[in-house]
Amino acid sequence: MKGTRATTTHIVSDGHAVAGTRALPEEVPVALVYNGTTQAVMMATPADLADFGRGFTVTEGLAGGDQIDAPEVVIHDTGIEVRMWLPEDRAAAMAARRRAMTGPVGCGLCGVDSLDQVIRDLPAAGEGVAVTPSDIARAMAELRAGQALHDRTRAVHGAGFYVPGQGLVTVREDVGRHNALDKLIGAVGDCRAGMVVLTSRVSVEMVQKSAMAGASVIAAVSAPTTLAVRTAEAARLTLIALARDGTFEIFTHAERVSEEDHDVA
Repeated sequence: MKGTRATTTHIVSDGHAVAGTRALPEEVPVALVYNGTTQAVMMATPADLADFGRGFTVTEGLAGGDQIDAPEVVIHDTGIEVRMWLPEDRAAAMAARRRAMTGPVGCGLCGVDSLDQVIRDLPAAGEGVAVTPSDIARAMAELRAGQALHDRTRAVHGAGFYVPGQGLVTVREDVGRHNALDKLIGAVGDCRAGMVVLTSRVSVEMVQKSAMAGASVIAAVSAPTTLAVRTAEAARLTLIALARDGTFEIFTHAERVSEEDHDVA
């Protein structure tokens, strides 16, 4: 499977060791390059990297998804470049706020120039989609069932896009939760028609990225941070967390969650 590598191991059980192999997720430096200049270097799983480039461009506010051509993925001995080209006005704006980021997989704010860049203005969600408890349960179950890379490695995060009446339409995975979400957004584009579903905790960066993609509802298996809740409230996003085993908690804008189920395909 792309993004994994078989690794030898010794399996110890009841005091006895046997030789074995295990599939582990790959983790490589991925440089996001715009108009010939590196904007960020992130540690990521080398799969769906064109989606990663498009999603990162949107969630970082560098340009709209329709403002970049198909990213070019170039493999080097030391890592991978995702090369993209922006219109000159967007390239100039990017240069004015350039970040030099060499981030570990859990990093979402490495290299920002000032504290003012941490809390940024976000577009307010529109009316968005209405979801029901059965939608949320189905979305979480289908995300878990759709994590092929996690099934092989037990070491990656997943992000999915759920559309009421259709189910989970897209899944992306990565060793980094931010990367998985960027890949998802790069694959889906406009997220207004559905719900973003996450296997990870909800940090402020996950809310920011979802808001930049037009999402109105986020559901996650783990808890949010207090700043994520405040940010979701201000951006008019419905934030659902701790969604597992048929239960969940709504932290912001509960009006999009109906107690009355509707039929889903």
